[in-house]
Amino acid sequence: MEGIRKILIATDGSDNTKEAVSYGLWLAKELGAEVTALYVVDQTSFGSFPMDSSIVSVYSLLENEGKKAVEDVKAEGDSKGVKVTPMVLEGSPTRKILETAAGFDLVVMGTLGRSALGKLFMGSVAERVTRYATCPVLVVRAKKG
Repeated sequence: MEGIRKILIATDGSDNTKEAVSYGLWLAKELGAEVTALYVVDQTSFGSFPMDSSIVSVYSLLENEGKKAVEDVKAEGDSKGVKVTPMVLEGSPTRKILETAAGFDLVVMGTLGRSALGKLFMGSVAERVTRYATCPVLVVRAKKG
């Protein structure tokens, strides 16, 4: 097995992914790896709506949330001496994480914040990425608090 040099950390900016971000950055520091912090603006929620001003407003809010989430990962990486490249993409979170992961040695992600009901009907992003990724995936549970 070759060394891990490129780590993709998927984040949704929630408290549920903070533990995964910290763990991924620690691992990158230990291995001398570079990190890309990925946030996906989930466009699947907007697919059936006309793009009026209220939808554009919500979309902008999500895009700004994504930029903040990856910049927070970059700032934490900078404080630990880890090179982090922020990336915000649009589309289906599972699909975009899987497409992006193809160029990485490891994906690190949290359990991401879905309710039990959401998991029952939609499935977990982490579960689907783990199932279909072409590289190893490390899923880090959020600390119970």
